[in-house]
Amino acid sequence: MPNAVPEETREACVSIESVNDIVAARRQGRILAERLGFSPSEATLVATAISELARNIVAYAQRGEVVIRATSQAGRHGVMIIARDQGPGISDVKLALQQGYSTSGGLGLGLPGVRRIMDVFMVDSGPDRGTSITATKWKI
Repeated sequence: MPNAVPEETREACVSIESVNDIVAARRQGRILAERLGFSPSEATLVATAISELARNIVAYAQRGEVVIRATSQAGRHGVMIIARDQGPGISDVKLALQQGYSTSGGLGLGLPGVRRIMDVFMVDSGPDRGTSITATKWKI
């Protein structure tokens, strides 16, 4: 892990209940990515993924949390995002991950877009058990 990132700033947990919380989570992700040496465009991708995941929490579960943490594996460094809630869950994850699929009629990235801009993307969800999405972006 780069020495420039103090231990106490390697992880942030943001409760998500409103649009203001989405902005706060996005800002925390950008700050951590920049501290890890991500380029401005890479930091923007991290912030964009956080925005989309947090927006889904507000829209579908009303409340949840986004955890943003520095991570490393095999000599590379990255930002891991864990977005989780106790909402209604995703009834058909495979369908929700199809390009162009939307239950809200929105034109946002959606889960397929988040999966596309991140390097690692995993969904754990099901009806009536909430959703946990883990996505990681590695520093180039």
